[in-house]
Amino acid sequence: MIYSKILGTGAYLPEKILTNADMEKIVDTTHDWIVERTGIHQRHIAAEHETALTMAEKASRQAMTDAGITPAEIGMIIIATTTPEKMFPSTACLLQQRLGIAGCPAFDLNSTACAGFMYALSIADQYIKSGAIKSALVIGSEVMSRVVDWSDRTTCVLFGDGAGAVVIGASQEPGVLSTHLHADGTHKDVLSLPVSIGKPMDVEGALYIQMTGNQLFKLAVNILGDLFDETLKANGLKKSDINWLVPHQANIRIIQSMAKKLDLDMDQVAITLPDQGNTSSASIPLALDKAIRDGRIKRGDMLLLEGFGGGLAWGSALIKY
Repeated sequence: MIYSKILGTGAYLPEKILTNADMEKIVDTTHDWIVERTGIHQRHIAAEHETALTMAEKASRQAMTDAGITPAEIGMIIIATTTPEKMFPSTACLLQQRLGIAGCPAFDLNSTACAGFMYALSIADQYIKSGAIKSALVIGSEVMSRVVDWSDRTTCVLFGDGAGAVVIGASQEPGVLSTHLHADGTHKDVLSLPVSIGKPMDVEGALYIQMTGNQLFKLAVNILGDLFDETLKANGLKKSDINWLVPHQANIRIIQSMAKKLDLDMDQVAITLPDQGNTSSASIPLALDKAIRDGRIKRGDMLLLEGFGGGLAWGSALIKY
């Protein structure tokens, strides 16, 4: 049986850091208020010249170096982003040109927001398992600072910028054991970016993220709990078989609830939220890269990745690293 296996990871974070103390000067908020409700202490903000493309390139090159492969060996490029370089051509095609390769499929996933990386990883995994390709570059890259309303304290304190990437390749050894994707459009208004191409702005603040935080929190806790049960059952595993949870970095209380659901200590959870905020589709690969590079996640560990975002859309992956 052919599996897809993580061969390398990479990350990029902008140099500029915006602390909660800085946020106090922008909107009516306090450091304690932000930490208590979100767990966030600071976030990285892209410079004027930085985009989803430039950050994706840096994270991708690091991931390829880590994997020990060249751009010419990449069989597919998928970029999950809600803040693309352009509407088209895709950010993935622009990255392909920068990497000096042509011919392999390259496309963006920009409709599942914070769940984007899970969807992208699942697609790449299916292509590798089918034998259609031998390797894929999967990236989450976001400049969320450009789609938040900096006068809205309920959203602007949450998000940050950055990019994370993984290279996955065909292997005879178990790697990605399963992926599980879901969506429910009845919750379309809980988290959205209402701007429409070629249509008048009929929603106030349509250029910015709209979120109903309390409702999203409740939905996330319920759907992720069910998702964990589904993932474990599909693989005939128990909670005790999981070594690491690598979650979307949305809110520390959601992450704590998920750790409790899996009977995991918080030191078995890859967390970047305090230092990076919510980087949307980049948050899972950024957390994964950090935990691997600092030696916490080791080869042979069983990882459970999960993400949820606009749609609502959500997904998981069970991975033997």
